[in-house]
Amino acid sequence: MTSPTTDKNLLAAFDRRMRAEAETDEPGERVERTGGVVRVVGARPSDWHGVLYSDLDPATADAAIQEQIAYFRTLGADFEWKHYSHDEPADLAARLLAAGFEADAPETLFVAEITQLSAAGLTETLPEGVTFRPVTTEADADLVGQAHDAAFGSGGERSRDRALARLAADPDTVWTWLAMAGDQPVSAARMLVHPGTGFASLWGGGTAPDWRGRGIYRALVARRMRVAVELGCEYLQVDASDMSRPILERLGFRALSVTTPYEYRF
Repeated sequence: MTSPTTDKNLLAAFDRRMRAEAETDEPGERVERTGGVVRVVGARPSDWHGVLYSDLDPATADAAIQEQIAYFRTLGADFEWKHYSHDEPADLAARLLAAGFEADAPETLFVAEITQLSAAGLTETLPEGVTFRPVTTEADADLVGQAHDAAFGSGGERSRDRALARLAADPDTVWTWLAMAGDQPVSAARMLVHPGTGFASLWGGGTAPDWRGRGIYRALVARRMRVAVELGCEYLQVDASDMSRPILERLGFRALSVTTPYEYRF
């Protein structure tokens, strides 16, 4: 096993490859770079729109914030500024709040190096009666939406639309799995592979309340970790809540920063 990369270098690689040099992830979206900001514009109103990265200082930050508000206003699209605790300037979060953004719940940025994963971390153990299956059809996409609503209370339509768009555009790269208890979807999770970056990212994995604490989330992470290994990825990234932190750390993920979505609604 090779020596682990330092947290500082790992975070720098994430910032460069996944944020500053980001390419499109979802069908139909576009990435734009302007005025020290990297922003993503989705193809549909229900898609994610927002600022993925910024390289600002105290002299340029306020103007850049106003430019993004004006730009997305012309699109008629609410948007998110995805802020990380190590972003500059140090008071960027306060500037976003002063400009009218609202902070959503923070999550921790975790990254794992594939070369540091243990075989034990790749083992799936499911509760009795639960099975995994890949998302391959429109009916499966409907179940993804149901699982998301059951886990989080909302957002299922966006998850369903995302799965459908990926199935239509590039069915070989869907990388989404359902956890099924009989014919009931109790969780869904997806993985994105980011060509040329070495990174794969993990999304979803929330579980219906009655099924939490039984190992489904951990098993879904392990499933995606195994596929990432098979695909030759170097790193795995996930933004996760405090509830997931102990599981991820036991699997070999390292906490590198805190990310907070700042939402601007017109």
